[in-house]
Amino acid sequence: MRTDSDRKTDIILLEFGQCSNGTGKETYTIMDYERIVEKNIDIVYRTVLSYCKNTQDTDDIVQNTFAKLLQTDTEFQDDEHIRRWLIRVAINECKNMWKTFWRRNVRSIDELECVFEDDRAEQRELLDAILKLPPKYSVVIQLYYYEGYHIREIAELLHLTESNVQVRLMRARSKLKDQLREE
Repeated sequence: MRTDSDRKTDIILLEFGQCSNGTGKETYTIMDYERIVEKNIDIVYRTVLSYCKNTQDTDDIVQNTFAKLLQTDTEFQDDEHIRRWLIRVAINECKNMWKTFWRRNVRSIDELECVFEDDRAEQRELLDAILKLPPKYSVVIQLYYYEGYHIREIAELLHLTESNVQVRLMRARSKLKDQLREE
């Protein structure tokens, strides 16, 4: 049985044949690209989902992010450099989406419909509360607690100061406590 992650990966791998960096030479072999996608799709997907709050926009932005990987001339030093680059590009793509005329002037009436792999009620409640936070807080929480990044690394990724990341974490924790007490 194919999982949702397999479907996302297949969609992104279709991009491999449709994109090039314009230099006339292949930057990645199909095996390299597939390895990069498999290794990083979950972190990119979760990061984008925390901004977009819906799976349709998330799928589009994740696909665009991995397409940009094929188009970039950036020389990556290692897998961590690729991972950080993908997260930064994904965040920028989310911000660009929210800048469009449509997004600024139309409000969605659809409810958030996310399928979480973990069916435990407590975990679901916590994840729902995190997704209800504004993106500037939910991304910091997700990177710190779920991805294991240090404050310094988050500051570099988000182009913030370390103290700003600490403040956002503190405020996010406070907002989560308030949300969870209300429920």
